[in-house]
Amino acid sequence: MRRLLFACLLMGSAHAFAFDRLQVEGYTLPNGLQLLLKPGTERGHVAIRLVVGVGLDDFSCEDKELPHLLEHLLFSGIDGGGEGDLEDRMQALGGEWNAYTSNADTTFVIEAPAQNQRKVLDLLLAIITRTELTDANINAAKQVVEREDGGHYSHLQRLLDRQDLGHTASNQLAIELGLKCAERAEVGHLTRDQLEKLRKNWYAPNNMTLIIVGDLDKLLPAYLERTYGELDPVDPTEHLPLPDIQHAAASHRDLIHGWVGDSAKLHWLFPEPMLDDQHDETYDLLKDYLDWALYRQLRLKHGLSYGPWSEREVLGGVGFLSLNADLERENLPEAEQVLQDLKAQLLKDGLEPAVFARLQQAAIARQAWAVQGNSALADYYWSASGDYAKGRISDPVKRIKAVSLEQTNQAMREVFKQPGYWRIEKPLLSYDMLNWIAAGVLVLIAIVLIGVRSYRKRIT
Repeated sequence: MRRLLFACLLMGSAHAFAFDRLQVEGYTLPNGLQLLLKPGTERGHVAIRLVVGVGLDDFSCEDKELPHLLEHLLFSGIDGGGEGDLEDRMQALGGEWNAYTSNADTTFVIEAPAQNQRKVLDLLLAIITRTELTDANINAAKQVVEREDGGHYSHLQRLLDRQDLGHTASNQLAIELGLKCAERAEVGHLTRDQLEKLRKNWYAPNNMTLIIVGDLDKLLPAYLERTYGELDPVDPTEHLPLPDIQHAAASHRDLIHGWVGDSAKLHWLFPEPMLDDQHDETYDLLKDYLDWALYRQLRLKHGLSYGPWSEREVLGGVGFLSLNADLERENLPEAEQVLQDLKAQLLKDGLEPAVFARLQQAAIARQAWAVQGNSALADYYWSASGDYAKGRISDPVKRIKAVSLEQTNQAMREVFKQPGYWRIEKPLLSYDMLNWIAAGVLVLIAIVLIGVRSYRKRIT
């Protein structure tokens, strides 16, 4: 009760700290539901995020679409009404909603008028607990998921995937290394029993985080304890371990994307070694530095690529840092040499101190305007909830400031002492090659016609 009164007092004093985005009231209900409540700066609006701790990585390759299918199924209707009736009810409340299934979680995203926030939360609770998983609704949801994934998975597409011809550069590398599934997961074989088991074991309050930002109702904490607080917790289900590198991969591969064209994409990918401190902040600053270095070398100095870029992504349980460029395919050898020279120069001389200091200061400055509005705040708390403790999200500015030039140089050298993986995406034929093939075909046809004509003359 004392916690509830404190939360109500917190709501009433919203104006005192509304602009401190790092301060947010968070507590756990007795059933294990985690709440993050933040009075926002925009009046008359609330942004709601319900994060369920189950995603694609919690299932085997065969059943990987199971949480995605359930996400769609939960919008199929309640109380005997269909999908359209459910959408009508949300529209009548002035809100809009969507949901997303990622590798790590399933998140329901809602924007709604502040005056109807409790009614909207009632509707969200209803779809989670009262949606009937009928065969008709399951079959309809399967069709939607199949269309979202690119339509029917044909035998030809499966064959191309097995030959590594249907994937982007990073996905293809991840499959080679054993970090991702080689073929696209299908939904046709998934059953109602599997869906019911998923909802029972994972859609539980002790596996959920509810984030609400905006013009909060003063009685919202009491409402949440009375409604969401009545959900029954379950024994936690263990998450599957994320895959690590299991196989060797080719150091250089060409990937066929399209039939004819003169453009190409160059990718040079490196696994990120783990760092003891400021792992993400260090690699983010290194990425910023590489963005600048690629721009200076490939665009300004050599004129090979208009918009080269570096990128960080997680494949399975391994982080990767990549150097990338859009090019003309005839410039691929020169661009590869430029990147090799850049790597050698960085390993020899390290990062330029003045440039590093400038980019670090720019990263700090971005924090002042990076998150604006209730919706952006809700998304920020969604991504940063792991850094929450004692009423505050840890300060990203402090973490960025803590990264030293020496630390970033060490990370850079650990990355670039590896040979990396080259992946080239390009069409099967260039226009010049197509012209030569067409000319060759015409010459061949001419030779055949001349031969036939000569043969007929000899006969007559």
